[in-house]
Amino acid sequence: MQSRQLGTTGPTVSALGLGAMGMSDLYGPADRAESIATIHAAIDAGITLIDTGDFYGMGHNELLIREALQTKDRDAVTISVKFGALRDADGGWAGYDGRPLAVKNFLAYTLNRLGTDHVDVYRLARTDPNVPIEETVGAIQELVQAGHVRHIGLSESSADVIRRAADTAPISDLQIEYSLISRGIEAEILPTAREHGIGITAYGVLSRGLLSGHWNKDRDVSKDFRGVSPRFQGENLDHNLQLVETLREVASEAGATPAQAAIAWALSRGEDIVPLIGARRRERLEEALKALELQIDTDRIEAAVPADAAAGSRYPAAQMSHLPV
Repeated sequence: MQSRQLGTTGPTVSALGLGAMGMSDLYGPADRAESIATIHAAIDAGITLIDTGDFYGMGHNELLIREALQTKDRDAVTISVKFGALRDADGGWAGYDGRPLAVKNFLAYTLNRLGTDHVDVYRLARTDPNVPIEETVGAIQELVQAGHVRHIGLSESSADVIRRAADTAPISDLQIEYSLISRGIEAEILPTAREHGIGITAYGVLSRGLLSGHWNKDRDVSKDFRGVSPRFQGENLDHNLQLVETLREVASEAGATPAQAAIAWALSRGEDIVPLIGARRRERLEEALKALELQIDTDRIEAAVPADAAAGSRYPAAQMSHLPV
């Protein structure tokens, strides 16, 4: 397994990380036993970064990771946790809370659910418009000083928020969506992160399965986030699936799948970028890992799927209002 460092101050982790969200939430039912087996397979393959959020399944994801790590070396795994997203009893979303007191409260519950005495990277899921980022990051820094957190991260932050956070405390990485069809960070956010020595943990590298080559129009998404995602709707989906077929042609020439080509492209964007793979099953994990060995012309990949080629935004309009790009 190749390794990369999360920024100039963050931990060294595997070049690919495992995003665990889909094992608990938003992508329809998941098989608990298979989820745990997939986490085990990832660790056995050398993946050392596992990403979660305390609001994924309202704590279910953290409890799942705790169960999976019972037979593994906790200290050999970097656990990244997002916090601050507020939810209701029906699974809905109610905003974000970045108040210092809330930060410490969220962490207390996370440590209990994970069964650990520290989180390796801790980050606010979305910037709270009512709380200066300096206050939120300052609270996490206090948790670092207390030994409960090892490193401070950011998530879906604008260039301005990155600068202000970096002036407050050392920031290891920015977690943000980055893929062939989600390249908005390249204009200002990515250069700003690099200017401050902040790495990128890239989620959505397969655009929630759209770029995987396994998606089809007949899939039932009635209980799935993708059922409301603009890129998976009507003519948008038709257009985007045609892009995937173009990508498939380029990938097949290199003996690869569309998913492997998309992951290889993300890996090629810089040693400071660690793509997260949202595999929920072992066969999808195995497919993704082969991207590490793939020799492919990334210029041809970009020609097949140019920047801004996708139809539809990456989130519904209401959620886009919380995002920097």
